[in-house]
Amino acid sequence: MLAGALRQRSIDVITTCEPGGTPLGRRLREAFLETEETVAPIAELLLFAADRAQHVELLIKPALQEGRTVISDRYADATFAYQGAGRGFPEGTVEQVIGLATGGLKPDLTIFFDVSVEKALGRTASRKETGERVNRMDAETADFYSRVRDAYIGLAERDQNRFRVVDADGPVEEVQARVLELTLPLLNATDSAHI
Repeated sequence: MLAGALRQRSIDVITTCEPGGTPLGRRLREAFLETEETVAPIAELLLFAADRAQHVELLIKPALQEGRTVISDRYADATFAYQGAGRGFPEGTVEQVIGLATGGLKPDLTIFFDVSVEKALGRTASRKETGERVNRMDAETADFYSRVRDAYIGLAERDQNRFRVVDADGPVEEVQARVLELTLPLLNATDSAHI
């Protein structure tokens, strides 16, 4: 929705996601998220880092060099929250891995769509009931997701210049309006941005 709204304003936008924003990333995503095999936490951390390194070098950096705006569904903060807080890796370890994978590239704006853990788990259950595709991360416990959510909120508190929390419990139109309210001033203030 954000990309569509920006394109209507003649902003050159590329959308991507992690994991899976590149051909290699799609294979890593499939191997990791859709396996029934137990995945060691360190393998999980390094797989996401491998995906991100490929993503940064072959998609994000070239797009930014062309002056395009990049919107990524997840980036390094997800590793900090999911593998750091969720899996219990020390912050220093996670920061080193993120630094290697990104080369220090950070977004100008990060939006965290906040919803209670109970509501998020309810949405996951609804997807399962309707036959939508789910993955192994959807099977995590409420405690795991509480640690992840707390980590995102902590990131937002520590980096208030970059991070914004948006209440994602309301109607989609209200959430989208808030996202545009946060995004447009940034894009108007710079010639190009990476989100």
